[in-house]
Amino acid sequence: MEPRTEIATLGGGCFWCLEAVYERLDGVSRVLSGYAGGSVPDPTYEQVCSEMTGHAEVVQVEFDPAVTSYREILEVFFTLHDPTTPDRQGPDVGTQYRSAIFYGSDQQREEAERLIAELERESVFPDPIVTELESLTEFYPAEAYHQEYYGRNPSQPYCRFVIAPKVAVLRQKFAGKLKAATDAAKPNGPSDAG
Repeated sequence: MEPRTEIATLGGGCFWCLEAVYERLDGVSRVLSGYAGGSVPDPTYEQVCSEMTGHAEVVQVEFDPAVTSYREILEVFFTLHDPTTPDRQGPDVGTQYRSAIFYGSDQQREEAERLIAELERESVFPDPIVTELESLTEFYPAEAYHQEYYGRNPSQPYCRFVIAPKVAVLRQKFAGKLKAATDAAKPNGPSDAG
């Protein structure tokens, strides 16, 4: 019997960062970088970067909820980006880098609302969470050169100085939720520490 999978669509800055993190998470079968939340059909990277289309850089994470729950997917999301900075993640500035959850069902929306309320109640972040919750209407895969970017470019400066630290945080905070063969299967495994 095939495992039942769900899709989470998340925007938390550069999609290269989120892709590198989620592809290491147990229960995740596929991560695809792309665009959501805009008004132009099938946008290009250049159009999205112009901030004229309204899209966010996102990843679609296909996962088995029997192995890793949607809540756990969201917990990783809120740990590995700053949900309090509108239209910005570190050095990446623009509406395409906004913090956003594009939910695919009422259950996903409710789970995201619950977790955001808990994080706010517990004052996990010093500033209010600005993560947008939006119903997913369309997802457009990014160009081929954006897919598996970190795995193909581990020595690139952005990968070493921005993505590798996020992967290190994932390993530290979610060690029990990582795929067993991640490092052996990835050509950049030994380089992840930066």
